Amino acid sequence: MDKSHKTIGMLCHLLAFVGYIGVPFGNILGPLVLWLIKKDESEFIDSCGKESINFQISIMIYSVISGLLCFVFIGFPMLFAVLIANVIFVIMAAIKTNEGEDYRYPFTIRFL
Repeated sequence: MDKSHKTIGMLCHLLAFVGYIGVPFGNILGPLVLWLIKKDESEFIDSCGKESINFQISIMIYSVISGLLCFVFIGFPMLFAVLIANVIFVIMAAIKTNEGEDYRYPFTIRFL
């Protein structure tokens, strides 16, 4: 596998952090844009992009559910756990992808 494909696959995961710098829906849009541009270059990039997008959509759903549960106070620790899990799993995915492994996120709803 070409090193550039590993790098682009890693970026598909790391671009999820765009949402943390104030870009609305950046956690989904960052990986989506890169995936749409580069998905035809290799099967590895296509797989990484789909996995990242699916995980970020799942995180968005879990965050909304946790946010709604904040009205009954159980949502605050759940929301914190979802955000911490997002950071940890994205970093793990980026590392594994850079090593050439096809990382699969846990707790992911497969949309693509």
